[in-house]
Amino acid sequence: MTTAAQRPVRIGLQIQPQHADYKTIRRTASEAEDLGVDIVFNWDHFYPLYGEAEGLHYECWTMLAAWAESTSRVEIGALVTCNSYRNPELLADMARTVDNISDGRLILGIGSGWFEKDYDEYGYEFGTAGGRLNSLAESLPRIESRLAKLNPQPVRDIPVLIGGGGEKKTLKLVAKHADIWHSFGDAEVLKHKLEVLAGHCKDVGRDPAEIEVSTAVSKEPEEVGGELRDLGASLFTVAASGPDYDLDLLKRWITWRDKQHS
Repeated sequence: MTTAAQRPVRIGLQIQPQHADYKTIRRTASEAEDLGVDIVFNWDHFYPLYGEAEGLHYECWTMLAAWAESTSRVEIGALVTCNSYRNPELLADMARTVDNISDGRLILGIGSGWFEKDYDEYGYEFGTAGGRLNSLAESLPRIESRLAKLNPQPVRDIPVLIGGGGEKKTLKLVAKHADIWHSFGDAEVLKHKLEVLAGHCKDVGRDPAEIEVSTAVSKEPEEVGGELRDLGASLFTVAASGPDYDLDLLKRWITWRDKQHS
């Protein structure tokens, strides 16, 4: 079993699929792979989250299938899939299919959803945050069950990444279902959330070291990398938005990763 201290540092890039044409997005994914990034993520929304509200935007899972063909080494996934937008059995089948296309490189990132415009414009019921989390709790066992029934099977046991830091429901779901937990916030916030997560893991009889700790980073690696790493984070993800996808910060995080391994 890999413990938190033994996990190698990994670097992710979230290519936010907004304000850019697809050729630029595809080229950025390929460039990131050439630079040595470990994971390329997108996100699961139907409209830009910032900038021009009606700007250029693409759908998540059709893009992941394309990336499965256009890349060859990096892992790929959504940061994160909105549970509300797809029947869980269908989502499991989609994940299995993209995993097969990519020869076992998919990460199934999932969360409860939050962007109300997506719901309103596409005809989904927004409901409440608690209700959406309850729905996610019902969906995760269905996804696991369907994955076990599919023929052909996934190439590997698809890692499940759950995003969010809600202490009563989200982190409990992480303890029960996730291989990777994706967090936001500084070292102080991460330290507290990890303590809460450890409590939930104890309740369900799971070693928290089994869960890879992922965090979004927007500052320089020399500024925050060491303290986040000391807390147990091993996956650090930089975000980039269109139209130009500036990868300078990503390059510095890749250089920092390589120094940790030397």
